Amino acid sequence: MSDPETRFRLTLHYDGGAFRGWQVQPGKPTVQGAIENAVSRLTGEHRTVVGSGRTDTGVHATGQIAAVTMPARWTARELARSLNALLPDTIWVRDIEAVPESFHPRIDAVARTYEYRIGTAPGAASPFHRRWCWPLCRPLDLDAAARAAHLLPGEHEFRAFAKSGQPQRGYVCRVSSARWSPWNDLGAVFAITANRFLHRMVRYLVGTMVDIALGRRKEEEMALLLHGDAKLVTSRPAPPSGLFLTRVEYDHDT
Repeated sequence: MSDPETRFRLTLHYDGGAFRGWQVQPGKPTVQGAIENAVSRLTGEHRTVVGSGRTDTGVHATGQIAAVTMPARWTARELARSLNALLPDTIWVRDIEAVPESFHPRIDAVARTYEYRIGTAPGAASPFHRRWCWPLCRPLDLDAAARAAHLLPGEHEFRAFAKSGQPQRGYVCRVSSARWSPWNDLGAVFAITANRFLHRMVRYLVGTMVDIALGRRKEEEMALLLHGDAKLVTSRPAPPSGLFLTRVEYDHDT
């Protein structure tokens, strides 16, 4: 009979600028790789750490969810303390809790929220801000950006806003909320919640809305892109430095 084990759910913060994304890549620093290395040091063997999604190179998180199965002698408190002692300063385990063995961070997720920060004030260029935003440092017509964002809630085919396709799953995403709000006195934050996201979808949306807010694109082009107008393409994607995975939701969450 195998030794008893406990499955744990981890809530993670990380600075994506230090990594080549979430997923393990041979010879490259990744968030998953760093956590699995720390777990291996604690257990003496390799154990896979599963995440709720694959954030790209340079993308940050304040609400990434991961799971790992550990020998039953570990408690959530001891595991959090030990991992934080071993992990690099660019990763922090905010919380750990025991969960059912069947818990899967990606498959069980029902919604995810991303936030994108844009610095419109000169102060966004400060080295204490620019690594975690798009330091545009110029004013935007946020009313125009808000009108474009207002079109996003509901079910749409986001094929135009995807870098790579997912033909086996389709391109339809159900957006429950999308809005712009102030980011202190530095600029604005775009927040979007959906049941799923396509590759670079948020960055393409933000890049297109910024061009609308700068007067480089007509406002009606957002609706045309959502309806698959073949004559239009999205704007360049916004830089990864401004993007944060802030929340992953599950049916059993309170």
